[in-house]
This record gives sequence, structure tokens and C-alpha cells, in this order.
Amino acid sequence: MSRKYFGTDGIRGTVGQSPITPDFVLRLAHAVGRVLKRTEDKPVVLIGKDTRISGYMLESALESGFNSAGVEVVLLGPLPTPGVAYLTRAQRASLGVVISASHNPYPDNGIKFFSAQGSKLSDEWELAVEAALDEPPAWVDSASLGRARRLDDAAGRYIEFCKSTFANDLTLKGLKIVVDGAHGAAYYIAPKVFHELGAEVVAIGCAPDGLNINRDVGATHTDALVAAVQAHHADYGVALDGDADRLMMVDATGRLYNGDELLYLMADDRLGRDEHVPGVVGTLMTNMAVEVALKKRGVQFVRAKVGDRYVLEELYKHKWLLGGEGSGHLLALDKQTTGDGLVSALQVLQTCVRSGRSMAQLLAGVTLYPQTLINVRLQPGQDWKANTRLSAETKAVEAELGEAGRVLIRASGTEPLVRVMVEARDAAQAQACAERLALTLRT
Repeated sequence: MSRKYFGTDGIRGTVGQSPITPDFVLRLAHAVGRVLKRTEDKPVVLIGKDTRISGYMLESALESGFNSAGVEVVLLGPLPTPGVAYLTRAQRASLGVVISASHNPYPDNGIKFFSAQGSKLSDEWELAVEAALDEPPAWVDSASLGRARRLDDAAGRYIEFCKSTFANDLTLKGLKIVVDGAHGAAYYIAPKVFHELGAEVVAIGCAPDGLNINRDVGATHTDALVAAVQAHHADYGVALDGDADRLMMVDATGRLYNGDELLYLMADDRLGRDEHVPGVVGTLMTNMAVEVALKKRGVQFVRAKVGDRYVLEELYKHKWLLGGEGSGHLLALDKQTTGDGLVSALQVLQTCVRSGRSMAQLLAGVTLYPQTLINVRLQPGQDWKANTRLSAETKAVEAELGEAGRVLIRASGTEPLVRVMVEARDAAQAQACAERLALTLRT
């Protein structure tokens, strides 16, 4: 069965348009509550949010919907998505709910859920909720209604958790770090974490007004971080997105490091401490240089479909701990159950502090391969998979590249486009090969 409302990461859209309306969100919470009550008599749900102005409205709708189904609600206030996952587990709650549209601009918002273990929920659970949405509501009687309360120190508890993932024998003293909170959920928490571990902190993107989340700051707009690191002569820069589950970093020279490079550094830290790292999971888009470098060190590498939930599925399948994607969603399952920008940043900084080497020095042997990506718009009814010229040209390009490059051709999930990506050690070769492949789709 296909899902009607749930996407790859909850339910998301423009506020005021279906399904992100208060009436639907109330119905959604009621439906989720009814599903929870099939296995629990008095479920408890935690609700956190980012800094979008629409969060107030959606929080109220969720609270009413859950209470109407006899579910207790604990309000966390503004808190990073991974913070909600952590507190759901720590508080022994039945479910965690996050009101956020991640890196999207403020007119968007969304609802996503975490299990009692702080992990993403299954497709079967989402289908059960969608089935309950199609049923008429079943309001509980007044004596059975749920209550709502606020967890006053949610931020403080999450700050302490983040700090606990950094080695006890290390400190950030002597380092100046620029922290960009994207005017989002970590605006208060992120500077505190680094400051309390000893760093001198310069905060940018930490003044939310409800309308400026992700605007020209954060992990998706890193120019602000690069400029601030250079202006303040900082040692490092850390950029999160609006819900703080993804990460980008900058070094003292202003060089930007993406999720692929940071994932390698997280593995490097463990290998440097003689920990066994059997394998790492990336995605179809992970730069080949990272795969080559890990394999040289005896670490297996597996590619998942694009999306952190698919990375997580592969990690569970192989019983591995480390995975991520170039966008900055990074997973260290022995530290956190979901992607966590703050925890990931601490793992990278821990590597640098412990080794006494910079990110550039640690990555000296990992030079990212140039990638060329060309989007080709499909004509109505065009079946690109049946294109024999494309198939033949793909084989020719792959033979030409050998083990020094790769080809990835995939359809867009949102537009009538085919994305042609070629990766090679030589940028000109990657460009030429991608253009050859794109031409077969256009003619």
C-alpha cells in the first residue's frame, strides 16, 4: 500500500494548505492517539518544535487531538529534532512528535514522529495511522481525557546529553568556534553545548523571530559561516539546519567540509583509537573518494538510497554504527538513535582535539572526486529506462572510467526529470561523460 500523507520524513507542506492545517493536524493527533491506545492504556507523548511562527498553532492542534483520544501530552518547547528523540527515550514516553520542516523556509512546516526507542517508525505504523484517519473520530469521555504539562528543563537535559557524547578526558578550551543555529531549534542550545565544553563561542543565526529560520544562514546557506569564521579568526565553524539534525563545518582557513568528509572523520576517530569499524553506510550520492579511502583502511562501504531513513535501514541490516549523507545527516548509533548535528560536530571536534591535527590534515589523503550533475527534463510519456542509446552509452562511460569513477542515473522524486551524475578523478572527464549521457536523453 502507498502512503497518502506520510513522505520519507513525516508529513510536510506549506502551512494553511492541506495537509498542514490545524483541522487536519488535530485529526492526525487523534488518529495517532487511537493507534497508541491499541497497545497502551494511558500513552504519553512528547511534543517539541522548531522556531517557526506556525509552531504555536500546530502545537495547540496536536495537544487537543491527543487529549481528545485520552493521551497525555508533555510540551518541550523549541528543541532540536534529535533532542526530542533523546527525551522520548529518556522519559520512557510512548511517542515523540516534532513540529518542523527542517531546512525549508518558514512558510512550510511538518509533523514527524519517533518511537519510544527514539527511532523512526515503520511504514506499517504510518499506514495504520492513515487508516485511522479515514475512520470517524472516537472521542473519549470527559473523565478519560488526556492532560498536558510542560517539561521545564527540556533544553538543559538535552545539553547535558550532548556533552556526555564528548570524551570525558578532552576539552574544547583554547578553541574559538563560530556556531550557526540557522535561527532554528538549536538557537539557545548549540552555543551552550560548545561553551560548557570550554570553547570560546561566537554565535550567529541564533536570533529567531518566527520568520527567519534558515534564511541566509545554517547548513544550507554556509556563506555566513565561512565569513564569520574568517572575520573572527576562529578555529572552527559549525552550521546546523532549522531542526539541527544536519551539519556542515568550516576550518580556520574558511574551507567548508560536507557530510561525506565529516562521516570519514567520524570513522577515522574510531580507527585511530583501534576500535573495530566493520563498515560504514553512505548513499548513492556519497563521493567515491570516501568509499575508496575507507576500503583502503579495511572498512566496508555500502550505499543506501538517498535519505537518512534508508541509511538507517542499512545500518540496522548490517548491525553497523556509522552512516550519513553529503547533506550533513550523520548517524553514530552508539551515541544517538537518529541524525544529530550537535553530536556529530562533537565527534568530529573530538577527532581533531585528540589527534592534535586539523580537519584538512586528517583528510589529506581523501581528495573528493569532481562530480558533474545534469538534470534532463523528460517529455510527456518518455520512458528513459527503455532508452537503448542511454544504456549503451552508460556501459561505454563506465568502461572508460573503470575504477576511477562511476555513473549514477536516477529519476527525480518530485519533478519529471532524470538526474545524470558522473564522478571521476578528472573534472573535465566527468563533465564530458555526463554531457554524452545527457545527450542520449535529449535526442
